[in-house]
Amino acid sequence: MPVEPSVVALVRGAVAADEALLVEMRRDLHAHPELSGQEKATTRWIHQHLRDLGLAPQRLEAGTGVVCDVVLGSGVGPVVAVRADIDALAMNDDKDVGYRSQTDGVAHACGHDVHTTVVMGVARVLARSGDRLGVDGRVRLVFEPAEESVPGGAVDVIAEGFFDDVDAVFGVHCDPKVDVGHVGLRVGPISSAADMVEIRVSGPGGHTSRPERTVDLVAVLARVVTGMQGEIDRLTGEPGAVRCVFGSVHAGDAANVIPSGGSLRGTVRTPDHDVWRHFPKYVEDALATLLGGTGVTWTTEHRRGVPPVVNDEDATTIVANAVRSALGDDGAVEVEQSWGGDSFAWYLDKVPGAYARLGVHDPSSGAPRLDLHAGTFDVDERAIAYGTLVLALAALEALADLG
Repeated sequence: MPVEPSVVALVRGAVAADEALLVEMRRDLHAHPELSGQEKATTRWIHQHLRDLGLAPQRLEAGTGVVCDVVLGSGVGPVVAVRADIDALAMNDDKDVGYRSQTDGVAHACGHDVHTTVVMGVARVLARSGDRLGVDGRVRLVFEPAEESVPGGAVDVIAEGFFDDVDAVFGVHCDPKVDVGHVGLRVGPISSAADMVEIRVSGPGGHTSRPERTVDLVAVLARVVTGMQGEIDRLTGEPGAVRCVFGSVHAGDAANVIPSGGSLRGTVRTPDHDVWRHFPKYVEDALATLLGGTGVTWTTEHRRGVPPVVNDEDATTIVANAVRSALGDDGAVEVEQSWGGDSFAWYLDKVPGAYARLGVHDPSSGAPRLDLHAGTFDVDERAIAYGTLVLALAALEALADLG
């Protein structure tokens, strides 16, 4: 059931009163980014703001990241989590703005500063509105560290027991392909599983004038690069269900020497949970076909990343209701499944929930729609209040429905 209009008005008013402060908070975070696992100042910032609200935040045992409950009503009832990721990327901030990163080579180019501010906005609204919201239970604020690392800080949050009693989880991620004032939704897979794979090959080596007397290792590597996708398509029987792309190729240093060793590193992605479980075997079987009889030997290192983010239908309906209450009937838009990965997937392996794409592009600006992880990435800051309102209303509706 959508949240009562009186409660929507209460939450809307609280968010509006905080909007300027939330923009200031986001800019502060944006100017002081920290890499995965190094978010010590960010953790202190979050911890202090939550304590100032009268809450009792807990740091993760790893030293970065924060979890904190907001008790509503009697506090007896369901537990609904809302999640933000807090780390930044190892890249330069190329924007010419007053809140540009002050740390060379580190930038919030994926919107995690916005996500953190949105969940902090939810904390402020819920903590100050309290009993007036008409629900009983707890909203668990999760400020996850190291999302950009593999397998992501969500694994630590879960391992420390913070999802043992959670009934549902919600989150938003900035999306520059969606206009500000809109939220992208999708039932089922909205992102993909993403693993890392490294393949090392070796042979006798030799002179480039006599390739027939040895194994042409560079040609063999080229065979893997060009043939791996087709072989995996054949093995899965579902062309397009897996995307295998190599980002690093290395073999030799001299133009006239056939090297004795080489390597490939890349990613393997799929929106299909079952296919993801079989990734290592698919890679091994494909290599057996591609390299069998060539005379090379090979080894593989398969590093598990994250499963796909698979949105629950009922939870997605809750977010859709929140979007309509917050942004109007045309605020929710359907989006395509992404080939990118996100550690939010680990939470959805534990409990039902929904991950939404927060529109951050200003269509009136005339600016191009930059992708995430671009050095000039920025957002229309109106999205901060919109995201706060949507997540707060989704959490309240979930508590009411589950109570």
